[in-house]
Amino acid sequence: MDHGTLLSIGDLARQTGLTVKTIRFYSDEGIVTPADRTRAGHRRYGPEAVTRLAFVRTLRELGLGLDAIRQVLDRGLALDEVAAQHAAALDVQIGILRLRRAVLTAVARRRPTPEETHRMHELARMPEAERRRLVDDFLDAVFPDPGCAAVRRSLTPELPDRPTEEQLRAWIELAELALDPDFRAGLRRTARAHCYGASTPPRPDVVALAREHAQPALDAGIAPESPEADPVVTALSAHCARTLDRPDDTALRHHLLTRLETAHDPRRDRYTELLALINAWPPPARLAPALAWSTIALRVRTA
Repeated sequence: MDHGTLLSIGDLARQTGLTVKTIRFYSDEGIVTPADRTRAGHRRYGPEAVTRLAFVRTLRELGLGLDAIRQVLDRGLALDEVAAQHAAALDVQIGILRLRRAVLTAVARRRPTPEETHRMHELARMPEAERRRLVDDFLDAVFPDPGCAAVRRSLTPELPDRPTEEQLRAWIELAELALDPDFRAGLRRTARAHCYGASTPPRPDVVALAREHAQPALDAGIAPESPEADPVVTALSAHCARTLDRPDDTALRHHLLTRLETAHDPRRDRYTELLALINAWPPPARLAPALAWSTIALRVRTA
């Protein structure tokens, strides 16, 4: 054989960017075989070894193991089949890594106790059926009345099959809120005031009316204690009186104040923010600022 057309390991290393040690290993493993040897026993490779090693390097960088590479190179297994199998395996690994990163990021931000960390991990890795049971249990507790079916649907999280890290973190936090008895109780009180039964359409809740009247004043920079807020409170009180079919008097304003104080829970805004992240919905408008404005404005005028 014409040794002038053959390449040494050093030549292959320079042309492929692989180390001599790596090429020797591949040669020992039968991935690339020498075409000849010198009298001193040094291996010599044909020009095709450059292309073969470049291909092997690409497959290795893509994460394929030596057995899979052998199947492609020597056993005629279609590369697309091997690639599809490997891509599917990588999808599983990526999902696991995304889950781990979501939990670790949440832990780093919140500094939970060991018990809380364990719970966060369990929530993150919860199978779909268990997630649905958790959500159904929460919604059953908050909305026992069939008349709340539409509201219930609007508050149902649907974690996708391949959630992003952000969606996983949002699910962990939302699930913790859903498991919080105090949050459940507060949301149920709000739901009870809004839902009236399956045969009766829900009427506008005073919380929604408060936001309707307070938000423009809030946007305009009107302080709730200022005289400029008087017309807003008057309009809100009159609107609620018509909706509730009762006199527009001091008793009504005390009722409104009690309702708004009960509903003013920033965790409710947080739940809807997390829900939007999980369901890939647009960010919702925050309710808490308008409720805080209304609460202060009513408290000042009913003292």
